[in-house]
Amino acid sequence: MAHTRLLHAATLAAGLLTAAVVPALAVPSTPDQAKALVQDAVAYLKAKGAAEAAKAFNDPKGGFVRQDLYVFVFDKAGHYVASGGNPALTGQDAATLTDAEGKPIVQEMMKATAANPAGVVEYVWLNRASNKVEHKHSYIVREGDYLVGSGYYTE
Repeated sequence: MAHTRLLHAATLAAGLLTAAVVPALAVPSTPDQAKALVQDAVAYLKAKGAAEAAKAFNDPKGGFVRQDLYVFVFDKAGHYVASGGNPALTGQDAATLTDAEGKPIVQEMMKATAANPAGVVEYVWLNRASNKVEHKHSYIVREGDYLVGSGYYTE
């Protein structure tokens, strides 16, 4: 059982690291741009429902992949509902996903939005544009049973 969990975690991490990403731009996205993208995604989720929203969030041309930003959504159990960075992750369990330093990312996102509807979580992640492990922040909003977020790199 433990071997199966380790294999699943390794497969999930490999999928995250090989995610299709928008080509790097000269200027990285800002926290305000990430927040605006998440707010747009939450409004779309409310208007269209989870199934329709997931289709748009997973579609690189669906309006929710902007520059180096993309929307990701987790359900209350920590499963991917959508990932604009890698739609193949949809349905996968990320509840125990950790960053490069062992920080439980999804669990931290759940904690950050437990008492407040929005929060920011910092973690260390591979920046596909620079191919370096860097500090990343994700702006997260809890909407019903979902966590909707987008992340940006900081120096």
